[in-house]
Amino acid sequence: MNNYKKAMGERLRTQRKLMNLTQEQLAERLDISIKHYSEAERGIIGLSVENLIKVSEILGISLDYLLKGITIDYPIPPRIIEIYNKCPDSKKRYLMEILELEAKLLSD
Repeated sequence: MNNYKKAMGERLRTQRKLMNLTQEQLAERLDISIKHYSEAERGIIGLSVENLIKVSEILGISLDYLLKGITIDYPIPPRIIEIYNKCPDSKKRYLMEILELEAKLLSD
């Protein structure tokens, strides 16, 4: 059972670094201690289901990839997911409208 924790921790570390986030920043966003998050990255402990969902959203990765290493091609760059996740809920609709308009302009 620990093998999955180590593999998941490596995927967490890799994606966190790709997103230019520190362990401290990610722990803060998950509302857990840095020690707890660090132990998750090292495969010592797991994360709660709630935090697995949160971290997958923050890092822009699927739960399949996070838990099992199964990659699914997503056409959405992680930076766009990060911007969307940081956007206040009250403004997300406007952000989506902007992206839809941009997509329409590019397809014409």
